Amino acid sequence: MAEPDDLLLSDAERLHALTVLGDHYAAGRLDDPQFHSRSGDVAAARTLGQLRDSFADLPGGMPLTTVDGLIVRSATAAGGEVALSSSSSPSSSLATPVTGARTPATRDADADLEDLRRRGKLVESLDGVVIGLTLITFLVLQIVVDWQYAWMVWPSLVLTLGIPRLALRFTDSDEKTYEKLKKADEKAREERLRAATERIRELGDGREKRD
Repeated sequence: MAEPDDLLLSDAERLHALTVLGDHYAAGRLDDPQFHSRSGDVAAARTLGQLRDSFADLPGGMPLTTVDGLIVRSATAAGGEVALSSSSSPSSSLATPVTGARTPATRDADADLEDLRRRGKLVESLDGVVIGLTLITFLVLQIVVDWQYAWMVWPSLVLTLGIPRLALRFTDSDEKTYEKLKKADEKAREERLRAATERIRELGDGREKRD
């Protein structure tokens, strides 16, 4: 039986690897030259082992593995929505050129933006918890307790929602900036997904790259 790395890839397996690579590119883990270079390598790969270098430094590792001499999709491969770290958010990679040194001022600005993102996401999560608890409280008071003033929990929601913002020093200005950052992140991701899709379509299943 052939060694795992020597097993030949099918067109469908190669296309799956290209798709996973595109997910990493869309997440901001790869810049344009890296994605174009690696996607070309993946499209031209003939064996499982020839894919390894393209995924060696990516979370989830190889998108394909072997089980009993068969090539299967890896359960640990990053696909679809990949987890983003602070160093790999799309807007961070777009905000600072890949080439050239990063100045202290740029690093400080990036750190401030990441702190704002962190606080904004935490506030959003806490908002969901507060609204959920308020809804449960309202239903219990109205249906279980049969209290005619159960509606009073809703006006208090405004005050309750302000507590996480006060604790995290998340001002109205911060919230507006955070919303703009979210839109910029979403736009950057959409652009990367579009570019990844076009690149995969360009490469197809890789047959044009092989003899």
